[in-house]
Amino acid sequence: MNLIALKMLLGDFTKYAGLLFGIAFTSFLVTFAVSYFGGMMTRSFALIAENPRADVWVMDPAVVAVDSVINLPAADLSRVRSVEGVQSAVPLAVAQADARFPNGRFQSFQVIGVDDATLIGVPPMSGGATAAVLRAPDAVIVDAGGTSGKLETPLLKADQWPRGRPHLDVPMRLLIAGDELLVNDTRVQVAGQSEALPRFPPRPILFTTYSTAEHILLPERRRLTFVLVTTVPGVDAHTLAARIEEATDLRARASDDFKTDTVKWMLANSEDVGDAVTMLSIAMLVGFGVTGVMMFMFTNENLKYYAVLNAMGATTRSLLIMICSQAALCALLGTGLGLGLCVLAGQVFVNYGFPFRMMWFAPVVGGTAVLLVSIGAAAFSGRSVLKMQPASFLAGR
Repeated sequence: MNLIALKMLLGDFTKYAGLLFGIAFTSFLVTFAVSYFGGMMTRSFALIAENPRADVWVMDPAVVAVDSVINLPAADLSRVRSVEGVQSAVPLAVAQADARFPNGRFQSFQVIGVDDATLIGVPPMSGGATAAVLRAPDAVIVDAGGTSGKLETPLLKADQWPRGRPHLDVPMRLLIAGDELLVNDTRVQVAGQSEALPRFPPRPILFTTYSTAEHILLPERRRLTFVLVTTVPGVDAHTLAARIEEATDLRARASDDFKTDTVKWMLANSEDVGDAVTMLSIAMLVGFGVTGVMMFMFTNENLKYYAVLNAMGATTRSLLIMICSQAALCALLGTGLGLGLCVLAGQVFVNYGFPFRMMWFAPVVGGTAVLLVSIGAAAFSGRSVLKMQPASFLAGR
């Protein structure tokens, strides 16, 4: 009976193609939305991910995410260093500042101040440079941070540091080593560009030393945002985090735990979560609409064949299983097509810098969505078989 059902389906190429399209569309759009959202969530803890040397992050007790912070007293750095099991502890300052470009344009930057001695916290540099370039006075390293067009400075000398009106509509080029920016009326010199992980939300970044950050940022009583701790060999990061919390009353989290905290905070507070849910709902509704309508039309057009099979002894249960077999074949092939298209589209999006990351749960969510749509379409179509009167079809009425 299942073989007959599949031959009936493959015999109507137009509706078969329509069913495949509906399923593939659902699989593609749901998987793509989940992968895109996964990429955004991965970028939300980029600052943690690009500091693999930090086993434990120490912060104010009220801080629950890397992007929602309040600063600590400078004395807390020494308190953390005194805890047993801490091999090293270095400061990290995170702040916001507006920088003015040589043509008069201003741009908001995230300023990250790293330890002067170790320079821990500086990502890999482009062009073969090293983090040591930050040892020059008022030196900064710039990074796009997932943005585009935010690090452009005037191409011509005549448009740089103009008198009078800003020169905004002029030829531009990317910042390079030797260029200057104005941060809170203090000139800083660009020492290079880094290859930091893209951020979410995207924003350009200035990396500098902790002392330079204190110099160029507006005066603030507390500048220390995080303490990055490296454990003594053999000491578990989670154990040390608990020990630091007990000794200092600060919040200490192992790196992996802090990443999880950040993602949870983003899920609870980001408006993009609602956008992702809306996209998933639309994908499933459109997929069910196309698949359900095509399946219903196909079943209705073949009711006379189902009536003949019923008159020959096939039970209603057997007929419903035939419909489920047809839906299952379309679901299997459509899911494969949708996932394949998603992988191809993801490669294109990654090359253009979009936050696409297909994690293990993305195909699972896509497959679950297809399963729900297929069951709904089969149930919607099966109503016609349940209401069918074989005698009417055999009598020609």
